Amino acid sequence: MEKALEAHKSEYESQPDVLFSAPARIHLLGEHAWYFKDKTISTGVNLPVYLSVSQRNDAVINFYFPQLNERKKASIQNLRFRKEDRWANVIKSVLSAFLNDKKACSGMDITVYSDILPNAGFGITTAIQAAAAGAFRALFAPSLTDRQLINLIDKGNRTFLNTITYFSDIYTAVFSKKNTCLFINHNNSEIDYLPFDFPNTKIILTDAQVPRISVWNEETLWTPDYACLLGDLKISRNGVIMYDDSDTEINEILSAVKNEDYRRRLLCIIKEQQLVIDAHDALKNGNFAGFARSVNKSHELLRDLFSISCPEIDWIVKRVQENDFLTGRPATACSRITGKGFGRCTYTVINESEIENYKNKLLEYEKIFGFHPSMYEVETADGLTRLM
Repeated sequence: MEKALEAHKSEYESQPDVLFSAPARIHLLGEHAWYFKDKTISTGVNLPVYLSVSQRNDAVINFYFPQLNERKKASIQNLRFRKEDRWANVIKSVLSAFLNDKKACSGMDITVYSDILPNAGFGITTAIQAAAAGAFRALFAPSLTDRQLINLIDKGNRTFLNTITYFSDIYTAVFSKKNTCLFINHNNSEIDYLPFDFPNTKIILTDAQVPRISVWNEETLWTPDYACLLGDLKISRNGVIMYDDSDTEINEILSAVKNEDYRRRLLCIIKEQQLVIDAHDALKNGNFAGFARSVNKSHELLRDLFSISCPEIDWIVKRVQENDFLTGRPATACSRITGKGFGRCTYTVINESEIENYKNKLLEYEKIFGFHPSMYEVETADGLTRLM
């Protein structure tokens, strides 16, 4: 926080009027299913983005990101998407939504401070959006609720960035609480807080540094036809909406999908939702072995059916899991690809005593694959927070 304040004062020679933080995030399970109104489990982690703002007396907007040593500029009257503005565009998208909602906004000096860069894959871009939204609300529309704030972020995504809002990302950045994770039902936008506080364990995020190349576009799976097919397989069991687990019924419904790759990916969505429900129950009961088992099985599905993993990521995950496989004992650790996939990031939950062993495995990884991974020991964290 102090470094963020110092960066702002050094750049603009003034104290900011407001300072907000928002956390990085990891999706624990289910993040590829939100479009189908399914359930996800995510948590914020203590790799914060800080965003500070000083109001100006004109219409000029200055943007500064010290870690990138980049400065951008815009104005209230001429707020446009510019490809070269990259990270600043997500802030402009939120401001655009405020202006379109008839909020009176002035010029601003804005500083983004984050030790983790937006391309790392830990939801840093979303955290920038959330922190910007919090700052603009404080300055220009203090009566907005959190839900209204999220709607404005969504509006900015759709109308300014021309992108789809990943609501599990935004909800996690805004609503996270320390020592919990968010169980989000995207059918009704309800959030349930589950305990995530396993003694003697650590959460490790690993950026495998594999260049991300999208082999296929996940959005091609998001069609009304596929949503209807999956909807036909949903049933209510003990008051919980889940997918029918009859292989005969699943095969019959999915036979309408002629593309084999898409059929496998939809099957992954179906199968992982049961793991989400199993993980929910395990977390609620403090059952680490049950939670870890769901996470490990989820990675297998994303690797074999959803096709978003890669050999480098699989190697890291297998090193975490292999001791449990060899002994046949209840899972004592878990690891999984997280986010959009096609390389980059995993999260791992292991016993504190195994951290040095994990670091040694990453040294071995670097020798084998030639990529220098980044490793972060993290904790769960609170969501959007005003610091001044």
